[in-house]
Amino acid sequence: MHVAGLFIYPVKSLRGCAVSSVELDALGFAGDRRFLVIGADGQMLTQRGVTRMALVGTALAGGTLTLTADGAGRVSVPTVSDPTAPLHTVAVWKHAGLQAEDCGDAAAAWLGDVLGLTCRLVRIGEKFLRPVTKKAGRPGDVFSFADGSPVLVTSEASLADLNDRIQENQGEPVPMDRFRPNLVLADCAAFAEDTFPHLRIGDVTLRAAGKSDRCIMTTTDQRTGLRGKEPLRTLATFRRDPALDPTAVWFGANFINESKSGKIHVGDRVSTA
Repeated sequence: MHVAGLFIYPVKSLRGCAVSSVELDALGFAGDRRFLVIGADGQMLTQRGVTRMALVGTALAGGTLTLTADGAGRVSVPTVSDPTAPLHTVAVWKHAGLQAEDCGDAAAAWLGDVLGLTCRLVRIGEKFLRPVTKKAGRPGDVFSFADGSPVLVTSEASLADLNDRIQENQGEPVPMDRFRPNLVLADCAAFAEDTFPHLRIGDVTLRAAGKSDRCIMTTTDQRTGLRGKEPLRTLATFRRDPALDPTAVWFGANFINESKSGKIHVGDRVSTA
């Protein structure tokens, strides 16, 4: 088994970046979901409600986050914390009272024009603290603006199995970016990622934190922002677990980075022992 792909999503719910290697830090994959878009009411915005977020590209280089969109040019902001920046109190699902730094009027105006709404871009800074509250979490486990855990793992075999079923159901296959994984495994059985208690990649160890419950975002084309029925329609036929939640459908697995430093490369061998 080996690493087939690595991805980071610098801004929650905006377009992600494929990378050839990734550093780990206390929050998970360095650079992953360190920024968040909030509405005029201070609530987080995601593709669940704003599908146009899929049309905004992201790039990290030289301590700078750059956002791009067709016909709108670009805007850049520093990635480093600014202790003098105004703070916003934000929530990510059940985690309320999180302190995030405002990224300035230029970024807010640019994003607002692209998305067609009033919003602000905020960043993780020195005042941000979000402990992992899943049962698998341990003291010292913290993470970013990600939904449920620091690292989401999928596999090529799981996607292939799903797409075979979608085509049998007269649907169009979906790409991996619908699931926004951080780490994609190759050379394992379909849905084996659900069963691994740990993943060990070089000197990095990831600890399992449960299967990933999938939402309507998976039905949004990450290149056009258009929404369809797949893959949720087909996942609902074979990826339910009444013991966990009879209404949920599952694809991919959540992991916590036991290692708070280290590096992973595409092609690295992966073990579970």
